[in-house]
Amino acid sequence: MKLARPVKKPPDQWEKEILDAAKQLFISKGYEETSITDIMELAGGAKGMFYRFFESKEELMRALGDKMFFENNPFEAVKKHTDLNGLQKIRKLLALDRADEERENINTQAIAILKDPHILAAAIQENRRVLTPLWFELIEEGRRDGSIQTEYARELSELLPLINFWLMPSVFPADGKEIQHKCHFIAKVLSIMGLPIIEEGMYGRTEKIMGRMTEEGGE
Repeated sequence: MKLARPVKKPPDQWEKEILDAAKQLFISKGYEETSITDIMELAGGAKGMFYRFFESKEELMRALGDKMFFENNPFEAVKKHTDLNGLQKIRKLLALDRADEERENINTQAIAILKDPHILAAAIQENRRVLTPLWFELIEEGRRDGSIQTEYARELSELLPLINFWLMPSVFPADGKEIQHKCHFIAKVLSIMGLPIIEEGMYGRTEKIMGRMTEEGGE
C-alpha cells in the first residue's frame, strides 16, 4: 500500500499562509513572544520553508504590514466616494484608518523592530515611496475643488508620511504629556498650511496609541 504524497503548494500560497499565521500569532500572542517555529507550526511547514520567503522575523513583519495596508487601502476606498470633496475624503480616510483595529495592532507591535536604525530608514523610505504620491493626489484634488487652500501640496504630501515616526517615543523619546503637546502642534501646523484635517476627537486616540508604543516599543 502506497502512502499518499503530501500536497505541494505553489510558492505564493506558502507565502500567504506564513503571513496569515504570523498575523494570527502576533495579534494573539504578540510579536516578541512569537517565534519563527511558532509561525511555521501554525502554517504547517518546516522552518526552512520560512527562509525561502523571508530573511528574518523583522522582514516578515514589514511584509505583513504592507499586505494589510494594500488589502484594506483607505486611499483606494475614499476614491469611491464621489459625493465628497478632497478635504472630506482625507477626513474619511483618517476615519477608515482609525477603524482598522487589526492593522493598528500590528503597526503598534512593529515599533519594536524600528529600534534598528536600518529598519527604521527602510520604513521611512517605503512610506515616502508609497504614501507621498497618494497624499499628493488627494491634496491636489482638494485644491482643484476648492476645499483645500494651500500652496504647499508637495511639501505636505512629503510631511504627512513622516508624522507617525516623529510621534513614536522609540524614535523621539516623549512622555504622554509631551505627545499630547505634539499632537496639538501637528494639528495647528497643518491647519495653518491649509490642511485642517485633525479633528478634536482624534487626539485621545492618538495619545492612547502612542502610550501603548511607549510601553511596547519605547526606551
